[in-house]
Amino acid sequence: MTMKPMGRHILAEIYGCDFNVLNDLKKVEEIMVNAALAAGAEVRECVFHKFSPQGVSGVVVISESHLTIHTWPELGYAAVDVFTCGDRVDPWDACNYLCSRFNAQQIKAEETVRGIIPDSLPELKAVNH
Repeated sequence: MTMKPMGRHILAEIYGCDFNVLNDLKKVEEIMVNAALAAGAEVRECVFHKFSPQGVSGVVVISESHLTIHTWPELGYAAVDVFTCGDRVDPWDACNYLCSRFNAQQIKAEETVRGIIPDSLPELKAVNH
């Protein structure tokens, strides 16, 4: 029996980005939302925060899961993850959009498939810490 993953999760290290873009809350939010839309996702909610003296963190909740970011403008670096469920939305489309809009020089990214569920699951036992 062939099993299909429930989702795809990309962890991206994005380097050589424009300081002024990565340090602008409104620009980062707009780019993240547009990345989700460019990938064909349905945007549900957004929460973004500007740090002092610099940096932005945020999440775009999509029907298909989420996009998150944390920026280090002083290093030209953004840590991004894009998690999409189903096969209608391609998370790489969102990553490529982000790199383009952040004027990135380099990206290092890995994709992990999520939720490959076997026909029968072993019984879980509680773990005490």
